Amino acid sequence: MTHKFDDPLCNSLRRKIGKAISQWHMIAPGDNVLVGLSGGKDSLILLHALHDLMRRSPVKFTLSAITVKLSGMDTQPLTEYCRDRNIPYTVLEQDIIGIIEARNERSPCSFCANMRRGIISSWASQNACNKLALGHTLDDAAETFMLNLLHSGRARSFQPKALMSRTGVTVIRPLVLSTEAAIIDEVKRLKLPVISSPCPFNGHTERQKIREYISQLRKEIPDLYAKILNALENLSDSESWKP
Repeated sequence: MTHKFDDPLCNSLRRKIGKAISQWHMIAPGDNVLVGLSGGKDSLILLHALHDLMRRSPVKFTLSAITVKLSGMDTQPLTEYCRDRNIPYTVLEQDIIGIIEARNERSPCSFCANMRRGIISSWASQNACNKLALGHTLDDAAETFMLNLLHSGRARSFQPKALMSRTGVTVIRPLVLSTEAAIIDEVKRLKLPVISSPCPFNGHTERQKIREYISQLRKEIPDLYAKILNALENLSDSESWKP
């Protein structure tokens, strides 16, 4: 029987993801990997890639997915996708948007990301999942680097692999060497069920401004991402991306 979403990932993206997993030793035998599935293109590609890897890799690990459901979010397409690929899937409802509005948060994206990560990592810890896979890309790493540099004067970004001491869960980011452009092309080719975000702050954040700024910079500096990667690998030990 041919499944609806059974096409494998393209070779170029698979190599980038495989390189990241290998370089930072993200997955080990016996790991229980939980994917934070937002329904956006990045998390869907990540889940698709890890499921393909699980089926063909000699390194044996288990895979499941979880969504923190925001108000107004339709998770049915994600449920159908996971059912079609036999991936255990959990939905947790949380009115994060309402909390942001009530608190009048100045950095809604950061608050939302931190809250969702906290909810998911707690669930992972309680359900014997020792790895939490998040869909942050090379573009996200560059944007975070520039945000930190311009707003706090610190040259740093998130880590490709990091232990969350409160829960004991290790966060991994297998897409950190992959670009948004490649992911967009692959999502279209695979016809993955990307769902629209109900977030009212989309397109009106500091991160969006930085994204547009970087887009302009890349026209003048085509190898900007390579330069940022080099900078990240040469930071101090605690912040470095050195393998």
